[in-house]
Formats: sequence, C-alpha cells, structure tokens
Amino acid sequence: MKRVTAFIGSARKQATYNAVREFERNLKLYTEIEFDYVFLKDYRLEFCSGCKLCFDKGEEFCPLQDDRDLLIDKINYSDGVIFATPNYSFHVSAPMKNLLDRLAFVFHRPCFFGKAFTSIVTQGVFGGNSIVRYLGNMGENSGFSVAKGCVLKTLEPITKAAQEKNLREIRKATARFYRVLMSPSPPNPSFFRLMMFRMSRTTMKEMLNDEYCDYRHYKAKGWFESDYYYDVSLNPIKKLAGWIFDFMGRRMSRQS
Repeated sequence: MKRVTAFIGSARKQATYNAVREFERNLKLYTEIEFDYVFLKDYRLEFCSGCKLCFDKGEEFCPLQDDRDLLIDKINYSDGVIFATPNYSFHVSAPMKNLLDRLAFVFHRPCFFGKAFTSIVTQGVFGGNSIVRYLGNMGENSGFSVAKGCVLKTLEPITKAAQEKNLREIRKATARFYRVLMSPSPPNPSFFRLMMFRMSRTTMKEMLNDEYCDYRHYKAKGWFESDYYYDVSLNPIKKLAGWIFDFMGRRMSRQS
C-alpha cells in the first residue's frame, strides 16, 4: 500500500485543510492509500541562521535543535508528498517557507528520488500559479518526481461556481499525482535537469575536495562518473548533451 503525507502550511483547519481532505477522497477512489496529515504549526522549526554548516560539513552539524529531522523522516517514510499552503503575500506561508529553508542542503544533495510530489495552493484572487511553479521547482531540486499542482480560489463568500471549479481542479491534480505515484521508475531527466546535474557535479569535482560534504556525498554515490543521479537510459542526443554540459562545467570552474 502506498503512503502519502500532506504537509500543511496553514495556521487554521479551513480552506487549505479542506482542499487536502478532498484530494485524499479523490485519491482513495483509485486505490487503497495510507494518508497522513502533518500540520507544520504543530512542529518546532527554528529559523536558519545561514551558518552553512549543513552545506560544508553535513546536515548533522546544524546547531539548531528542533523538529527538522522528524519532518525529514516523515518524507522518507512516504511514497508521495503534498505541500499545501495558502497564498500569503504572493508566496507560500511562513511555516512552509521555513521548512524549505531548513531543507536547503537537500538542493545540494538531492535524496527524494522515486517519491511523487505535488502542491495545493489556496488563494483569494491571484498569484497562486507562480507559487505552484515555485513548489514544483523545489520538488524537482530535491529529487522528487513532480506532478503539477493546483490553485484553488477560496475567497469568502465562495460561490457555487467557484466551488465546482475547485472540485474539478482537485480531481485533475489527483489524477496527475496518482500517475506519478504509481510510476514504476523515476522519469528520464529533461535537458535542463541533465544540465543542472552535469554542470554542478563537474564544477564540484574541479573545485572541491574531501573536506566538503557535497564532494564526499557525490563521490560515495558515484555521481562523478554516472550519467545522472540514478540509473537511466539516455538517448544519443542527451548523451552528447551531457558531455557538452560536462565541458561547460569544467570551463566554468577554471575561469572562477
């Protein structure tokens, strides 16, 4: 049975929470799913101090003692993850942003491969589409297989037409997420994702050494020699593109 965890960045159990509940109902129409709720307001997350110890030495050296690792464990224990947030000042809510800030080291060392990800954004008027794109990008940077999220208009008093549209958007988002959740393998990388991997790993190999956690991690994973983060069959065009990206990374590092 698949396990899905929704991380909710709202302070109240209203529009965002109700949207996730509807998403859960739709998802369970496809198959039996174990579905958990994580309300970020109930967890203690300190603000990142920018010390960079997680980047250079490793996340275990973070001086903040809070619930970060507990939340990471919940992600690791899940097959699929939903980030649900209201639109606050054209961005995610403060608890959601704080969680992403505390996971910044994962962008250096992606680790959530093989897990499905999507987002739910509730809002009054506009701005939610850019938040969905932002969360999708954060998901891909972390290694998730991302299904496009949905934006729901929940301005009160909500009209019947708006309610019906929200239900349609949730159904479509659920279908997209279910396809990714049930996929037997992670996706073939896009040219952009391939470029990001090959150039970052090549510059890292040229400029860092065993003193840095990023270098040790890539070395241990075999990423300095691999085509991508995980086993994947690249077609000849992407093979060529990968070599070009490696060359660009070496040239960039030597000009720094």
